[in-house]
Amino acid sequence: MSKKLIRFDWAIKRLLRNKANFVVLEGFLSELLFDNIKIEQILESEANKETEDDKFNRVDILTQNSKNELIIIEIQSCYEIDYFHRMAYGVSKSISENLKLGQSYSEIKKVISINIVYFDLGQGQDYIYKGKTDFIGLHQKDLLGLSEKQKSTFLKEDVSNIFPEYYLLKVNQFNGNAKDTLDEWVYFLKNSEVKDDFKAKGLKEAGIVLDSLHLKASEIFTLQTEAEFKVRVNEKIEIAENLLQIGLSVNEIAKATGLNVEQIEKN
Repeated sequence: MSKKLIRFDWAIKRLLRNKANFVVLEGFLSELLFDNIKIEQILESEANKETEDDKFNRVDILTQNSKNELIIIEIQSCYEIDYFHRMAYGVSKSISENLKLGQSYSEIKKVISINIVYFDLGQGQDYIYKGKTDFIGLHQKDLLGLSEKQKSTFLKEDVSNIFPEYYLLKVNQFNGNAKDTLDEWVYFLKNSEVKDDFKAKGLKEAGIVLDSLHLKASEIFTLQTEAEFKVRVNEKIEIAENLLQIGLSVNEIAKATGLNVEQIEKN
């Protein structure tokens, strides 16, 4: 069995910013990055403009984990032909905004850009792609590495650990067959459902959190519907009062307004 839930892309912009629900995001990130991710804080996701023609750095969610890394999570439903460029801009902006005046370049935070798209972006048969920066020798074809001194100074093992890392999830390209725990998350992102046998980190909590959101949304809808109904009834009662004043019978007014006799005579 499975349960239909509110869409993750809707919830992440609202409820999942709450620290009490970090376990959901931590679960998703841990499965995607094959690491035990702990979120320290949610950062401001929209920077101030520096110049009149500067762009806002809008991202759905920007987090900082326990390793002092920045993790951008961007969710896009509508097709954007230049989305790759948007990814590059978001990462570059986040790097510059989080390096304060007077800090050395070595204090630049590693940025992990996670992009969940619900449209076909580029050409490729897979539904999860990873991009990183490696330096390959043009002649020797060797991978450029860090010196031992750099490793001990920066606490990094590879050059690529310094540069941004990109993940692209093309949700609609997933065939629905969840072969592992990461696939379970992709299944959830595509279908807004958590199957009973899913074991991925954070999915159980996601089901609980998003199901509560669904109930809350239902409560709000019910209250709105009741309020609208009361407004319509009050409008009809006002019309009934006017019709009574001009001499129409109760039965005639009931036919005209849809109110019952008791509602009309009460007023």
